[in-house]
Amino acid sequence: MNSSVESFLDYLAAERGVSRHTLAAYSNDLRSFVAFLQEPADRGSGLPARIEEWPQVEAPDLNRFLADMDERGYSPATRSRKIAALRSFMRFLKDEREIKDNPAANLRSPRAGRPLPKAMTVEDVDRLLESASKGRTPEEMRDNAMLELLYASGLRVSELVSLDIRDVDLDNAAVRSFGKGSKERIVPMHESAVLSVEQYIVMARPKLAIAGANDALFLNRKGGRITRQGFWLRLRRCATLAGITTPITPHTLRHSFATHLLHGGASLRHVQELLGHASIATTQIYTHLTSEHVRLEYEKAHPRAV
Repeated sequence: MNSSVESFLDYLAAERGVSRHTLAAYSNDLRSFVAFLQEPADRGSGLPARIEEWPQVEAPDLNRFLADMDERGYSPATRSRKIAALRSFMRFLKDEREIKDNPAANLRSPRAGRPLPKAMTVEDVDRLLESASKGRTPEEMRDNAMLELLYASGLRVSELVSLDIRDVDLDNAAVRSFGKGSKERIVPMHESAVLSVEQYIVMARPKLAIAGANDALFLNRKGGRITRQGFWLRLRRCATLAGITTPITPHTLRHSFATHLLHGGASLRHVQELLGHASIATTQIYTHLTSEHVRLEYEKAHPRAV
């Protein structure tokens, strides 16, 4: 059964251009489902015997898996993702004629509440970046460059750590990123971010690089590409040094980038392009964060609002 899962993942990577993070999540979801199906049932339990082949899977088996997720306390968002993985996988099996009927055809995802993204204040961002700019060790200069670039460009943290040196064009103040589905976009950088990245490349990166070629832009102390987890830990350190007590994550800076642009008058379409959202509906979630700003601007501008 796992061989069919491998074929499905290969299909997603080769033909659908799915990101490696989505592939990892789908792999985990589907393998856990296989393990669930192959658990031997206790005699007299009334449960079906272990399932060894995909044509044996029926709708009640999927319902048992959903019930098991409920018992384990999975969040609605996690259950939705796992159900999406199952539905896509079962469609694939039917298209490949490994199964005759699709047992997931009527499977519905739970409605998961969509939390509003949290954004930092401009003052807190300034404190964070000012504090980070004072570091003089190679790691601290790297951290400063990463923070400046992340807030200047709105990149996802996975996109940030995936950057190679050739992806930054300091002369034209731009960075090239490959987002979800390997979609390429060019994002501008402001002067402060350009300067921080340039100083890191010239003064700090050579001290982090170890013998052997590595095209990664941001390196860890061992000379390898810094990871998402590594950046998250460094962000926490920088926030603590800046005296910021509100918990922040790498995605907080992306949210702040979008929110502050909208506050500054940028159009939703332009922010969508900069964030790399496939649908403007995804970007529209930020309008909830700017409603108060819009009302203040309305009251200042409308002749009858005085």
